[in-house]
Amino acid sequence: MKFQTAPISTQAQYLLNDSRQLSSPSSSIFFAIKGLHHDGHQYLDDLYRKGVREFVVEKSACTTGVIRELSHMPEAKVWQVENSILTMQEVAAQHRAQFAIPVIGVTGSNGKTVVKEWLSQLLANRFQIVKSPKSYNSQIGVPLSVWQMNKAHTLAIFEAGISRPEEMKTLQKVIQPTIGIFTNIGTAHNEFFAETSQKIREKMKLFAQAKTFIYCSDYVEIDEIVKKEFIFENPSCKILSWSRVLPFGIRVDWEVGLQNTLVTLQLDDPDTEKEDLPFQGGHAMKLDVPFTDEASIENAIHCIVSMIHLGYNELEIQARLQILRPISMRLEMKQGVRGNYLIDDTYNNDLAGLTIALNFLNQQKQRETKVLILSDLLETGVIEGELYKHIAHLVKAKHLDMVIGIGEIITRNCSLFSIPAKNGVHQGALHFFRTTQDFLESKLIKEIKDSVILVKGARKFGFEQVVSKLVKKTHGTILEINLDAITHNLNYYRDKIAQQTKIMVMVKAFAYGAGSTEVANLLQFHGVDYLTVAYADEGVALRQNGVYLPIMVMNPSPNDFEQIVQHNLEPEIYSKRILREFSEYIDEHHLTAKIHIKLDTGMHRLGFEKHELPALLEVLTCNPNLWVSTIFSHLVGADGAEHDDFTRKQAALFTEMADEISEAIGYFPSRHLANSAGIARFPEARLDMVRLGIGLYGVAATPEDQVQLQTVGTLKTVISQIKTVEAHETVGYSRKGILNRKTKTATIAIGYADGFDRGFSRGNGEVLVHGIRCKVIGNICMDMCMIDVTDVPNVQEGDDVIIFGKDLSIIELAQKIDTIPYEILTNVSERVKRVFFQV
Repeated sequence: MKFQTAPISTQAQYLLNDSRQLSSPSSSIFFAIKGLHHDGHQYLDDLYRKGVREFVVEKSACTTGVIRELSHMPEAKVWQVENSILTMQEVAAQHRAQFAIPVIGVTGSNGKTVVKEWLSQLLANRFQIVKSPKSYNSQIGVPLSVWQMNKAHTLAIFEAGISRPEEMKTLQKVIQPTIGIFTNIGTAHNEFFAETSQKIREKMKLFAQAKTFIYCSDYVEIDEIVKKEFIFENPSCKILSWSRVLPFGIRVDWEVGLQNTLVTLQLDDPDTEKEDLPFQGGHAMKLDVPFTDEASIENAIHCIVSMIHLGYNELEIQARLQILRPISMRLEMKQGVRGNYLIDDTYNNDLAGLTIALNFLNQQKQRETKVLILSDLLETGVIEGELYKHIAHLVKAKHLDMVIGIGEIITRNCSLFSIPAKNGVHQGALHFFRTTQDFLESKLIKEIKDSVILVKGARKFGFEQVVSKLVKKTHGTILEINLDAITHNLNYYRDKIAQQTKIMVMVKAFAYGAGSTEVANLLQFHGVDYLTVAYADEGVALRQNGVYLPIMVMNPSPNDFEQIVQHNLEPEIYSKRILREFSEYIDEHHLTAKIHIKLDTGMHRLGFEKHELPALLEVLTCNPNLWVSTIFSHLVGADGAEHDDFTRKQAALFTEMADEISEAIGYFPSRHLANSAGIARFPEARLDMVRLGIGLYGVAATPEDQVQLQTVGTLKTVISQIKTVEAHETVGYSRKGILNRKTKTATIAIGYADGFDRGFSRGNGEVLVHGIRCKVIGNICMDMCMIDVTDVPNVQEGDDVIIFGKDLSIIELAQKIDTIPYEILTNVSERVKRVFFQV
């Protein structure tokens, strides 16, 4: 195989690093990346067969087998490099260097995506803008974002995030910002930096060659580094700082109202002028910002200062601010009517976002039928004919079953769209409507059933009406499941185990309350090796919803055997009785089956004890139609250091028993012993496979691990009614809520039937309203309860209430009622709607 020589020269439209995201094979160049748990070099042949012709491979991954595979690709153009990610960055940097337009680079601990999105809205009247899709700010996300730049664009806005030292230096070469914005500094990724100042210096590397730098000087550590280091290293860079307290730069004050905030900007010194500001010292610019929370106000000020720098005057800025709305960067998946699932991506109306959303749609295996509802794409900067030709090609490549286009422009270009046949049969349909109302009044909206539907539209089309018609109606309490957090937690535990160690994930009990079908589909997409359910009907439901991974059933019964065999499930065998019954069923029906042998090494719940092994082995050796897939046991106290000696005894006994079984049956089944706590605390117990349970859902065995995990579930409800109740009155059943002051109470739409335990009654429980802790008053009722919101400013009926989430953890809640996080999670009723989202 003869490799191409550097530098890489390509006419590809798409940089591809994930074979599952392929949409335009002939227009893609694939960068094969060898990671800890995934190796892109395994998919070269498959991608070549699908039409990809340009590949970048890593020298260390080019085994004899890979070289042989590449030699059978006569039309392939292949570059061999040391590091595919660095090479992708270099290719993107070369592409960026072709454009002389202003490029805004945004970094910081929080607010990067919001500032980027708001700037793109605010500046769209003057510029044709290219920006990072969603939160594409990583070592891979940044080059993918920059690669979108073309001659039609007059401004670029890219965000950059880092988690470790030296990463920003490479991103700076890719983005090469001319204008820099540092939003703020916080605690994210602190574990990889010696101190906050080191993290700030690393982030500041993004602006090494920027001509203008915007930041808030109230962040003292940022301000010190700017004034002591940055201005000397970048003397030609114009500094635009703003502050609420310091008498330098732009002085900012704000006054918060009920629904908006009056922001005043001025140069404190009347004799001061700034070359890039359209006002002089002493002149105040007063602007109405349509937000009241401090984070949004801060983000808006970054945008305002950027607009001032770009030449917008006060009237223009005020007019543009009125279009701002809270940014939802999430792909939300909700249960719909008529057996549908709904992916709500309304208002994220751009080409890159459409590609991401379609990839997310294709990941969903719950329903075979896939439907896209799409509005006109506005302000893309691409010629209409070319834009819709590209969209039509993208839609066709995703093999959708139905496309519904809404808008004058997409309707005008409807002839460009087609839906390929599946298995030789044209099952799909194309429908176009000039307005959203036309679609809502049609019969079609009621004819869509048993499908996964992606809804994606520009704000002006009011697609919230479409979502309202299609989504399953429930009360105001929802459990939000962050699919990105599940992925993060999965990868965190994967990084702890050896590359050859397999991973089994527990999705029993409705995936610990998170939603088994949706979580299982995500885990399947990310390539876990096994799933585990408690009962056969849970496994059957997963099979019926597109899950094809191996599934172990922990509690099989004779009544389940037919379903277990029919749906290719694998039973846990834990006793002589269940072994005999399953063996007899298999013999009677002339079948073979995989089983999992459970050993009792100290839990004394289920499993074969050592003295029972002869009886077990007698059956196994006489029944070759039973194949032992794995042997396993369960650790009793791996989460507590006080039990470490017992845990080691369990491990030794397990090894002894497993060796005896393997020797008797003549082969070596995989072994698994470590649960989430065992993965973290006992490397020697990771063996051939590990079982990940509560750790996936954000609860760790050690404080060190806990800070690394992300919150998966947020239980939210709404305020139904607010009352003012006089002191000494009572609230709730049995008059248990006795008030010692005049109190503003709020009734919220959650009760013990939803999973909010009665143990949280009478002040033991707290919830969050506008970020403020509010105590429960009186007894929790079946469907609602009351809280004290006296100290919450601007509280209104309909406001969100957080029951648990990032800032009020299930660990804290469990401690309050003397239970464990498992119970808090699994108690959330199935009547509470689950909303799944991915950023």
